[in-house]
Amino acid sequence: MAKLILASQSPRRRELLTTLGIDFTALATDIDESVLSGETPNRYVDRLALVKAQAGLALLDRPADCWVLGSDTSVVIDGQILGKPTSKEHFQTMMRLLSGRTHQVLTGIALVSVGDSYRALVTTDVSFMALSEPQISAYWHSGEPLDKAGGYGIQGLGGVFVTKIAGSYSSVVGLPLHETALLLGKARFSLYQGLMPI
Repeated sequence: MAKLILASQSPRRRELLTTLGIDFTALATDIDESVLSGETPNRYVDRLALVKAQAGLALLDRPADCWVLGSDTSVVIDGQILGKPTSKEHFQTMMRLLSGRTHQVLTGIALVSVGDSYRALVTTDVSFMALSEPQISAYWHSGEPLDKAGGYGIQGLGGVFVTKIAGSYSSVVGLPLHETALLLGKARFSLYQGLMPI
């Protein structure tokens, strides 16, 4: 049976993939995540998911026996990709942009083997309440925003700001379970150790 590799060290992605009941190994990949000139947000997350999966495959001693899953999630507003905050000021700018508005969370996923690949792109609309400056400051000092795309974690304290979500909650966390399961089904994996076909 083929082995599944998750090309990510994100604890959130590991937790989500674990819920599908499929044995996997996680490994870290080191890639350039810069946005290319003229690259749209959709194209960016799709490309990075594929590049991460391909980089993971290249690290394996016996890649012919494996499928590698790569994923990338970005927060987008007004066509602008909001990365992870690099400073308090950068974080404050992002929160002010998101305050009282609806933004998109895009997640690209790619499942690759030596001879094949499957990909999907998931878009979720997330609406925020109007944020006050004290709320923004307090959230920064919680420490939660530091490693989060868009500066917030919907599965944590940042979920307090969310008034509405249209789409995949798990995609906003980092890995859309429905679409991931569909890709794994194409590669002949089954959920819950083979007890649930996809």
